[in-house]
Amino acid sequence: MSDYDNELSKLVEELNRAAPSQKSAGARDYSGPQSTASLDRVLQMAATRGASDVLLIAGVPPMLRVSGALIAAAGPPLDAEDVRSHVLPLLEPRQLEELQKKKSVDLSFVRENLGRFRINIHHQRGSLAASIRLLPSRIPSLDSLHLPPSLARLADRRQGLVLVTGATGCGKTSTLAALIDLVNTRRAAHVVTIEDPVEYQHANRSSVIEQIEVGRDTPDFAVTLRSVMRQTPDVILVGEMRDPETMATALTAAETGHLVLSTLHTNDAIQAVARILDSFPTANQPQIRQQLSLALAAIIAQQLVPGADAGTRWPATEIMIATDAVRALVRKGEDHQLRSQISVGRAEGMMTMEQSLAELVRQGRITSETAFAHCFRTEDLMRYLG
Repeated sequence: MSDYDNELSKLVEELNRAAPSQKSAGARDYSGPQSTASLDRVLQMAATRGASDVLLIAGVPPMLRVSGALIAAAGPPLDAEDVRSHVLPLLEPRQLEELQKKKSVDLSFVRENLGRFRINIHHQRGSLAASIRLLPSRIPSLDSLHLPPSLARLADRRQGLVLVTGATGCGKTSTLAALIDLVNTRRAAHVVTIEDPVEYQHANRSSVIEQIEVGRDTPDFAVTLRSVMRQTPDVILVGEMRDPETMATALTAAETGHLVLSTLHTNDAIQAVARILDSFPTANQPQIRQQLSLALAAIIAQQLVPGADAGTRWPATEIMIATDAVRALVRKGEDHQLRSQISVGRAEGMMTMEQSLAELVRQGRITSETAFAHCFRTEDLMRYLG
């Protein structure tokens, strides 16, 4: 066990022996104001420069991600103790224990006058490191995210599974938040979100919204999703479908009169179908394929692409709507034909990633070089660009 692990173990033991009032305050009682102020200065700098993320890693200064590019913040490189003093005050006893056991922990926190943040604390080279996401104070709209207006129709669905896929940092959570906000604006629904951690905080308007945070309000996604089914929800948001049990329960919920929204880490719509099926044993896949063909409403794959103007980024999206033809292909296992259905389904609101990139080029938002760097099928993009 390293010196750091020994010190962390002692801290956990000390917190667990503390009085209840101390334990409820968490690790915040174990740091001085200087480390808190230092982190606040970094966060203020990130907000001022329009950064989406902050990286705290020993050996380099705080790194800011601005318009997708990493830049160094002003100041000297951090050492291991600097990083520890920044992040440990954020942790409650249970989170310290999780960090000790799993070597990683996710949580959200609030800084007055600065806003809300999501942080992942982890280990690298024997020391702590952290990635902090700055969360917008306002719920985004589809328009503000520059997403296709046709996606708004998904918020009117009364049942079905809507998946948003893409790499980390591509805006999946923001897209889901915009869809939930549309539900909240348009109809009286009972909306339950299960997130790790809660990122956007929704105020009740036309709808009543419950937001459940994994780790704080519940032990995991799967247990909570089964429980939520008994709470008469109309709309369920599952922050991420991480395991077969969660996937199976989400499919059942989408089949039985609920609108279910969730995310996966895949590049395109067809990969999302394969990812769900491959999560289950081979013997169960025919049943899951049948369920998916009935439950699926839409898959949105997205990526953020550097704009032609410096400092801008635009979303490129692939949209597959579960038409009768799409459902039939999923049910029969003819996934290789889904792409042709997407490419000819513009009237239903569908588009391939290459069609989306070509449209961004024609609008002058991105360069053709950028489009080719981010496409999956070069020949298709060449054909769409003419």
